Amino acid sequence: MEQKFGFVIPVYRHGAALADVIKELEKYGFPIIAVDDGNDEENKELIKKAVENGRNAVLVVREKNGGKGAAVSSGILKAAELGFTHVFQLDSDGQHDTTKIPRFLELSRENPDSVICGCPEYDENAPQSRVKGREFANMWIHIVTLSRSIKDAMVGFRVYPVAPFVRTLKRTLYINKRMGFDIEILVRLFWANVPVISEPVKISYPKDGVSNFRMFWDNAGISETYTRLFLGMIPRLPIILFNALTRKK
Repeated sequence: MEQKFGFVIPVYRHGAALADVIKELEKYGFPIIAVDDGNDEENKELIKKAVENGRNAVLVVREKNGGKGAAVSSGILKAAELGFTHVFQLDSDGQHDTTKIPRFLELSRENPDSVICGCPEYDENAPQSRVKGREFANMWIHIVTLSRSIKDAMVGFRVYPVAPFVRTLKRTLYINKRMGFDIEILVRLFWANVPVISEPVKISYPKDGVSNFRMFWDNAGISETYTRLFLGMIPRLPIILFNALTRKK
């Protein structure tokens, strides 16, 4: 089946940066879905203007802020409605190295059933607390998947095959809709035997950048997500082990 790509960009408090991100993506010729995740009026106007000025850009508006996961899910459900087979998710704040987009698209074309997932290469401005925290978090990824295929589960720069994403979303009774979403959806796709290919991408942290990460609440939410995934892994162990033994190397 011919692949049909599109971009999905969740946007919360980064309306001012969106126009430049859309402009950078336009050269690839794919539709762009921007999701306004319940922004204030100033950001709503910036997002609306960026989409209106963009070529082949679509706006999805969420009335209330639901978190990054809720925004990504809304965008990918819209992508499914529009007939996309694959969605390239990236953040709206410009922290990801967009020069890696062609490489990720190439990998997705070669491996259409796989998630192509970014793993971080940090710049000198990266907070050491975040770097060390990710190392600890990724240890838990290896535990709940019994695999090292997922090098990092928190980078929002990845290509999803739409059908298994939507199927997993609909079959999951509860999923973290905020900062733990990137982790949980990736693990659940992996449990469903969707291959994950990790590819490095540079991550920059502008000194004047706006972060939506809430230190206490989001860390608590991520810890809760890992706890649920660990408990969910236990009854799935036979399937996880079978998939590990039969997975192509």
